[in-house]
Amino acid sequence: MLLNCKNIEKSYKTKGDNVLNVLKNISLSIQETSYIALQGASGAGKSTLLHILGGLDAPDSGVVNYNDGKNDYDLYKLSDNEIADFRNRNIGFIFQFHHLLPEFSALENVMLPKLIAGESQKVAYVKAMELMELTGIADRGGHRPNELSGGEQQRIAIARALIQQPKILLADEPTGNLDETNTIKFLELLSKLRIEYNLTCLIATHSSLVANYADSIINMKDGKIIE
Repeated sequence: MLLNCKNIEKSYKTKGDNVLNVLKNISLSIQETSYIALQGASGAGKSTLLHILGGLDAPDSGVVNYNDGKNDYDLYKLSDNEIADFRNRNIGFIFQFHHLLPEFSALENVMLPKLIAGESQKVAYVKAMELMELTGIADRGGHRPNELSGGEQQRIAIARALIQQPKILLADEPTGNLDETNTIKFLELLSKLRIEYNLTCLIATHSSLVANYADSIINMKDGKIIE
């Protein structure tokens, strides 16, 4: 099993010291190469769960365990630096708003995770160009994000997410800003890349169109997984 999480709880303090319970005793397992849609309305806890599974936000309690085929990693027993290194090597992220760095070109945005990992400019460039060819935006490498369409920005975000050849891809409402045509293009591209890179995918969405492309669907409501 690539990923197991058990008894995940997460809450936040709101105004007046009230407590908002966002995740309530979440447990799930994800097999390698599976393609799962995490479906539910806004506020169900999907994004918070993805952030915890991806090492971006620690749970109040519970365990997130990864097995890369060689070792087991209890994610939140690692130091902050170890979590950041694990995340860079093993987890790819795609967000609704892409989070591309505006001061860098599309090519530089794709190269960045490899450069952060200490790879040479040459290695990062070659891999980035390979992915940009694969995602169909190699001719846009010199453009900055604000010079790209929403669909093109999404493809840059995909290429960046895959440059480290992660074990798992976590996508948070990745088609939320796309029309139906570009949503279908994204889903078809992701299906191709999943095979090409032997990817495990977990996609949070409220779209039934996106969910229908998945092998299985996990439904969330009010911070819980429901049958």
